[in-house]
Amino acid sequence: MDLNCLKECVILYVEDEMSVQNQTKMILNDFVKEVKVANDGKEGLEIALAEDIDIIITDILMPNMDGIEMLKTLKFEHNKEIPSIITTAFSETEYLMEAIKLKVDGFITKPINIKDLISTIYNIMLPKAQKEELKDCSYIVNALSSLVGGKKIEILKYIINNLDEEKVFYGSYQEIMDKIGVSKPTVVNMFKQLIQSGVLEKVKNKVYRFKDNGFIKEEL
Repeated sequence: MDLNCLKECVILYVEDEMSVQNQTKMILNDFVKEVKVANDGKEGLEIALAEDIDIIITDILMPNMDGIEMLKTLKFEHNKEIPSIITTAFSETEYLMEAIKLKVDGFITKPINIKDLISTIYNIMLPKAQKEELKDCSYIVNALSSLVGGKKIEILKYIINNLDEEKVFYGSYQEIMDKIGVSKPTVVNMFKQLIQSGVLEKVKNKVYRFKDNGFIKEEL
C-alpha cells in the first residue's frame, strides 16, 4: 500500500469528544495534507460548504447537528457529495441504517483503529490518485506523439492503461501484438525507444516500470 497518494488529501474531521478529536487529528496529520476539525455537524457543514474537502470523517451523535443530518443536508440541500467515513458505536443501529441509505464510503467502530481508518481513507483516495496519474501520463503521450505516430502511440497507451499501483507493466510482447495488431519487431523497438527516452525502466525480464516523467511536462 503506497500511502503517498494521501499526501494531497484534505480531511474534515467532525468529532465532539475533544480527546478523541485531538489524538486522531495528530495521527492523521502524519499521513495527509491537512485535517480541518469541527466540534459538531453544524460547524462541519459550514466548513464543508466553504472549503475544498476530499473526505469527511464524522461521528454520529453530536450536539447542534448530528453527523447523519450534516451529510443529508450536504447531499440533498446543497447537492454536494463528499466521500464520507462514519465513526460509530455498535449501539447506534437506527443511525447506521440512515448512513447506509446515504451510501457512506466506510464505517469505523469506536474506539477508532487507526490502521483501519488509514486503510479506508486510502481505498477512497486511490481511484482519484490513479486518475491524476493517468492525466499526467497524457503529457507523455502528447510529447511522444510529435515524434512517433500510428501503432507506436497505441502501444504506449496500452502500456499506460495496464500499469499496476506501483506503475509496473507486466504484459507480454505477445499480448500487445494480439491486442493492437502489430509485429514483434515494432513492439521490441518501441520498448527500446521508451527505455532510451527515460519513460520506462526495465525491472527484470519482461517487467517494466513507468518512470516519473515530470521533466516532460516542464518541456511542453
